[in-house]
Order: sequence, then C-alpha cells, then structure tokens
Amino acid sequence: MTAPLSSSPAAHEPPAEAVMPLIRGVAVLAALTEAGGTLSASALERRTGLARSTVDRITATLSRMGYVRLDGRESVLTPRVMELGNAYLAALRLPALLDAHADALADELDESVSLAVADRDGIRFIHQATRRRAMSVSFRIGDLLPAERTAPGALFAAEWTEREWADWRARRAADPTDAGFPAVPPRSPAAADDFEARAERTRRTGWALDDQLVEPGLVAVSVPVRDPGTGRVACVASVVSHTSRHTATDLRETLLPRLRTAVTAMETELREAAARPVEPGPPPSGLAVWTTASKHELGRDFVESLARGLTVLTAFGEGRSALTLTDVAKATGLTRATARRALITYAHLGLVTADGRDFALTPRVLSLGYPPLSRTSLARLADPRLRALADRLHEPTALAVWVPGADPAEIQYVAVAAASRVLTVDITVGTRLPAGRTALGRALLGRTGPDGYALADEELESGLRSIAVPVRDRTGHPVAALNVATHAARRTLAECVSEVLPALHATAAQVQDDLHIASRFTHVPLS
Repeated sequence: MTAPLSSSPAAHEPPAEAVMPLIRGVAVLAALTEAGGTLSASALERRTGLARSTVDRITATLSRMGYVRLDGRESVLTPRVMELGNAYLAALRLPALLDAHADALADELDESVSLAVADRDGIRFIHQATRRRAMSVSFRIGDLLPAERTAPGALFAAEWTEREWADWRARRAADPTDAGFPAVPPRSPAAADDFEARAERTRRTGWALDDQLVEPGLVAVSVPVRDPGTGRVACVASVVSHTSRHTATDLRETLLPRLRTAVTAMETELREAAARPVEPGPPPSGLAVWTTASKHELGRDFVESLARGLTVLTAFGEGRSALTLTDVAKATGLTRATARRALITYAHLGLVTADGRDFALTPRVLSLGYPPLSRTSLARLADPRLRALADRLHEPTALAVWVPGADPAEIQYVAVAAASRVLTVDITVGTRLPAGRTALGRALLGRTGPDGYALADEELESGLRSIAVPVRDRTGHPVAALNVATHAARRTLAECVSEVLPALHATAAQVQDDLHIASRFTHVPLS
C-alpha cells in the first residue's frame, strides 16, 4: 500500500530475518521527509512511535553518516542523504536520458513539464522542469501522489491487473481523505469517483487529462513514454499549468500535439540507449570498514546494523540496476548474510523488488529525504557550512556568485555568516561588488595561486583583508566562491594563508560535495 513509511510496519508483520534497527531508521528518515526535512527529537518520538533513546541513537548514527545534521534539539536532513535517491535514479536511467527533452519542452511552451513513474497505486515524480512564477507548481522530485488524482495515474492504471485494482480499492477505503499522501491537499468528499472510467478512456486514446483533480486551478495533460523492449509505460511526461493560463480543453487542443512530438523524441532516445552497452559506474568502497570503525569510536550511540543496511542502497546505480546478493555483498564489503537481511528488510518496506536472483530498487527509495532537498539552492546548501566556519575562526564568511551580464564583471553575495566581534565586516545578502577588486571575484575569475586561493588586501576599504577559494560544479567549472574576511590588525597576510586557508579549503570542499550530490538529478539555483 502507499501508506507513508513512517507509519510502518506495513499491513503484515516484518519477516523474522528483518533488521529492526533498519526499519526504525527508515521510519525516522521518512518522518523527516514528510515534515519538510526538520523535526525535533520529541516530534520524531510522536511521529514514529519510537522511544526517545532509540530516536537519539538513530539520529546520532544518521549524523555520523552525514545524512542528518543535529542542530540543537532538531534533526535536519542534509544533501548527503540524496545519495540514496540518486542511486535509484541512476539505476533507472530515465532521468539521465530524458531530462534534456523535458527541459527543452518546458522552455518551448513556457510551462512546467514533469516525468513520473508508477509507485504501486500512486505516481512519483522523477523530474520537474518548473517555471518560476508567483503562481507555480510546487511538486518536487520524489513527491508521491495518488494515481486517481493525476493524469499520469490513469495511464499507469490502464495496465493494472485485477489484483492491482483490488489493492487500489482497499487503499481508497482505508484512506478516504488521502492522509497517506502529504504532497496533496486532503480529498474532498464531493470529489469525482470516475477513475476506472478515466483509465479505460486513456487505454483507448493514449493520453490523459487532469482537470483540477489535485486542487482547483491545476490542469495537466499527459502522454506515456513506452519502454522499447516491452511496450509498457516506462514513465509519463506531463505539461502542467493553471486555469488562468490554460483551460483543460486548451491544453488538449494546443499543447497535446507538441507533447506527443516530445514523447516521440524521448522514445527514440530510449531505443538508441537500449542498443548501447552501459558501463557500470564504480560501486561504493570501504563502507563495511567505515561502519566498524565508527562503531568502535562511538560505541552504543552508533547503530551499526542501520548504517550497514543503508549502505546496501548505494550499491545500486548506473549500470547496476539489478544486482544479485553476491553483487551487493561485493560492492559494499558486507557479508552475504548481512546483505541478505538488509534486502529482506527493504523488500518488506517496498524499497526493493526481487526477480529471481536479481534485486532492484523501487521509486519508494525517493521517499528517504529526496523531496524537501530537491528544491534547494546553493545558498541554502552552503549556509550551515558557512556558520560552522565562522564559529570556528571567529571571522565572517560569505558565498558569492557572478552577476549575469554585468559589465564590468560583478559578484553578488548570496549567503553570509557573521562573527561575534565588535569590529567586523557587515556585508548583507544581495550586495554587489566589482569582481576584480575582491578576493571572491578573483577566485571566480580563476586568478588564484598554485594553492587555489585569492587574496585582497585593503583594496575595498582600509584594514579589510579577505581570502577566497572557488566552489566548482560537477564539470569542474567555478560557479561560486567562498571567503573569510578579517581586519588587518587581527591577521597578517601570511597568517591568512597559514591559519585560515586550510579551514576555508575544507569548507569549500564540503559545499562542493553537497552541490555535486544535490545537482546530480536536480537543478540547483545559485541563490
């Protein structure tokens, strides 16, 4: 069923070989996801039904793994947790092959375009090309919607077996208001109940329409993208708008033909990709050794079975969409027995399916942290890292990016962290400065020394010194720069290099790693 994982156990009891700490850890991640990424320990207790001591041990373990940041009494999801969803998306291959087509269609139509896959009797988004408007679609990658309240759902349901229809009817009866789908408003008692008829209609027409099924004003038209090998629906492409721009009839008459053309190109892409061999990416390494070392260091506060279980998900990826038990054990360094128990647990939770000897991830893996982080920005990614650096050095730090089209070149501050000093630099988010006269600008311009840093000494203002390093995207291109500023009386230039630069490099590397993980399958705006 599509009940949220934080409501687990599922309808049946877990098998005897299931790893209970892993089930509890998954419940904590799901609860954090449903809450938008942040919850206090007491709120986690209430949402999961777990004891406070259990919650504390789980969040401590997730923090050690880099999936959660402990901020006072709150647990906050971090970009690192997206590696779980990235493993599913990489194994699926559809985003890598079809994202560019969806983005091009969104640009052409100036409307939002999404790609969705089936997740039991719901649909889950794997790509969103969203228009930035005051009134825009707020769905995120990983969000789960009930099939009957969407156009894609009707297209998937057109292929359902009678057993799948029975499961859908049982879920509707158990959850009449869609409480198990936090991404959508509650169902109205007066909502139309014609889903089976709509599914039959889409079987005949080959397309589907959403005329304000999710909420008033939202309309969408959808077309299936079919797998070249099986002919079944691999995913569904949708154009989404609102009624002040397009009526449902207008979507069908004016945008459906262009959507069909784009889907034809997508299916051609899938056929060509099927003929090309996929080189598997490198599997994770050293994970079993790392978990053992963490257990020795942290003792009972580190739940080793949870950490080892989560590493199993990262064994999957590009070229590794289906793995045997032996493959999983080899990729993670875990014993076959440990890997087997984790896979049994994931099958119980609906995160893994088994086909003979092969295991594969399901779209439900995206429910572990992905939605609230898929709409993040570089500034938000960097903010906690900047605050930690400012607290460590007792100096203000900042992140800046290019100002597009500025001539001469300018930088703009997009994130700042102040220091608790009487005499300090006071530059706010949004401030623009000439690129050539700042260390940040020089780092972005590539005017850095052999150690990858730039200095500015009292050029903008007497007494102000700054040292900066670049932050690079997945292609190695500098997209931002990170600096530490100080007063000349506090640190000499040599001390800036010897005392500040190592910490600055380390923080920039952390921001860069977060950016690389977050931007693998999502667009990360710089500000």
